[in-house]
Amino acid sequence: MDKGLIQVYTGDGKGKTTAALGLGLRAVGYGYKVKMVQFLKGRDSGELFSTKKFNGNFEIYRFDKSKKFFWNMNEIEKEELKKKISYAFDFIEETIKKNDCDILILDEVMGVISNKLVSIDRVLHILDMKPENMEIILTGRNVPEAILDRADLVSEMKMIKHPFEKGIPARKGIEY
Repeated sequence: MDKGLIQVYTGDGKGKTTAALGLGLRAVGYGYKVKMVQFLKGRDSGELFSTKKFNGNFEIYRFDKSKKFFWNMNEIEKEELKKKISYAFDFIEETIKKNDCDILILDEVMGVISNKLVSIDRVLHILDMKPENMEIILTGRNVPEAILDRADLVSEMKMIKHPFEKGIPARKGIEY
């Protein structure tokens, strides 16, 4: 890739992670190497299984494996989660320094920012480190203005209607 950009998928609608995964799938088809770091996701999801079939060209990393929602955690669990998030950012920085992939996806990174598990400055530092030829995709709700300013593309997923409103829970293979 000659010129990598910074993309953001945000909004209150479904599809932010799905869009990032779709872009990754497309990229692997052209021989690009994709790494995705998923935050705040502890349960199994379909992408963990399907990307294993891409011979190492699409790798997903999770450093925080808690199955609890952040707001259900006690202070000790939150501190432990914060340490794991820090390890994830060490990994991300090393990946960028080594220029070890073509596309780097930081899934639900906005959630770790809004829950104060990582500083906005550390995320901006990651974006500043980006090699010219690497694409970085960030997903999640409530994007800070400083990230919006750095992004080359921002897409908003807006909820118009959602099955949760009818009491339909998340479905295996569709929502996770």
